[in-house]
Amino acid sequence: RSYETQTKLYQDYVSQDGKEAADRYSARPGYSEHQTGLAFDVIGTDGDLVTEEKAAQWLLDHAADYGFVVRYLKGKEKETGYMAEEWHLRYVGKEAKEIAESGLSLEEYYGFEGGDYVD
Repeated sequence: RSYETQTKLYQDYVSQDGKEAADRYSARPGYSEHQTGLAFDVIGTDGDLVTEEKAAQWLLDHAADYGFVVRYLKGKEKETGYMAEEWHLRYVGKEAKEIAESGLSLEEYYGFEGGDYVD
């Protein structure tokens, strides 16, 4: 997604829920993984984000078969700085299986801190 699209999304979320809340579920412009080309959100045939439990579990179980990880795992909000997003996949390549099997967030696996901004 483009910088302009991320800017509009983030500004809309801030207007709706405030900056602190928006920062829990949306990256600020220039910080979004979508802008790297390595991440995307899985959308169902109904046009909505995939949140249905069975589909979300399939993604968790099989994304690594294709080099992807579910980026924001349930229970890892503190480590990532974002709420769980079972629909958000990130390409990591051949390490995907090891990362997925470990149950760690990317921050934990690679040993870096995430989810903080310098204002």
